[in-house]
Amino acid sequence: MSIPIINTGDGSNLVACTHDYQVKCGNCRLNSLCLPLALESEDIEQLDSIIQRSKPLQKSNHLYREGDEFQSVFAVRSGTLKAYKTTDDGREQVTGFYFPGEIVGMDGISNNTHASSAKALETSALCEIPFASLERLSTLMPSLQRHFFQLMSREITADQQLITLLSKNSADERVAALLLSISTRNSRRKLSATAFRLPMSRVDIGNYLGLTVETVSRVFSRMQKMEVLHVDNKEIEILDIEGLRGVADIG
Repeated sequence: MSIPIINTGDGSNLVACTHDYQVKCGNCRLNSLCLPLALESEDIEQLDSIIQRSKPLQKSNHLYREGDEFQSVFAVRSGTLKAYKTTDDGREQVTGFYFPGEIVGMDGISNNTHASSAKALETSALCEIPFASLERLSTLMPSLQRHFFQLMSREITADQQLITLLSKNSADERVAALLLSISTRNSRRKLSATAFRLPMSRVDIGNYLGLTVETVSRVFSRMQKMEVLHVDNKEIEILDIEGLRGVADIG
């Protein structure tokens, strides 16, 4: 099996992250996303010493469940997770998707219990960061503390964007905005912003966006007819990024 190589744009190459859970922070291609750039090598070693790495989480397995005691936050190394809450009548409400380089589990900080559940959408490797240890290190490394505050701010912004997204009247706007979000997140990881595989099902997309599965499928078909997208099951190719922005009503 060949190992994918990522060109960083500065003449050097990085080995793409696989499910090898033994890779350390200093060698991980996602460290620029997870870690503040100002950390010195010895600081990274200290952070690396508190991180716990276990075997990959298999598809459909839970990382934690709503109501579980909060002890750690988790950096997604590979794969994708979804977060969801259970409604009063027992239904699942998807509240977010987490991609490599992103932090999941911060919902438990305020009350020391997780406010949602997190489940793997595909085989996923994670770095577990015990929060008590992270707090201690943050007092010694101001740049780490600042970076974590930025991550928390990004999480709050994502929640606000979801509220704005669901306030849109058009199903086309909602689907287009989600695809643009995935495109941006892929670009941040130095992956293709225009060709990617959706790790979530149409059911999860509809649940997240407040749409029926049939509506989601019709929107994909409509965008394909408009030659904005090429859709092959879960494989997505954005043919016209500006056209997609127009559908999403983003200037």
